[in-house]
Amino acid sequence: MTALMICLGSCDPARKFVKEENDQIQGYLSINSNLNFELKPSGLYYLEVTAGSGPQPVTHDTVYIKYTGRFLNGIILDTNIGKADTLKRALDEGYLIAGLDEGIKYMRSGGKSMFLMPSKLAYGSYGYYPYIPGYTPFIYDVELVQVKAGIAK
Repeated sequence: MTALMICLGSCDPARKFVKEENDQIQGYLSINSNLNFELKPSGLYYLEVTAGSGPQPVTHDTVYIKYTGRFLNGIILDTNIGKADTLKRALDEGYLIAGLDEGIKYMRSGGKSMFLMPSKLAYGSYGYYPYIPGYTPFIYDVELVQVKAGIAK
């Protein structure tokens, strides 16, 4: 019975992946110690690069963003930089990954920020097969181009 209890407490395979992910994040922060990210309660690391002066979005507002999403090694996952259109999405309505929904709400229109997000705020423990393995943290560079008031205002 004791052996079973020890295994139940230490045989959680996810624990290994969570630790590896945290090590990746801490390694990135250590290598980039000049970036003064603020750790939010959710686990999102937020860094304001350029302060905006326009409105700050809230849930249900439509935001127009320019962005680049990268793996921590710098490889670009997705971007709309250099394209004519901005990404237009309503906040907290399931159109964006949780880390983007949260991080954008700390910004003001016209601002630029970086978000370092653990997998629980991005693509989770399953990832997005075949492109993104589970437990993968990401960096997003985001410019909040415009905010349009949603149904909450």
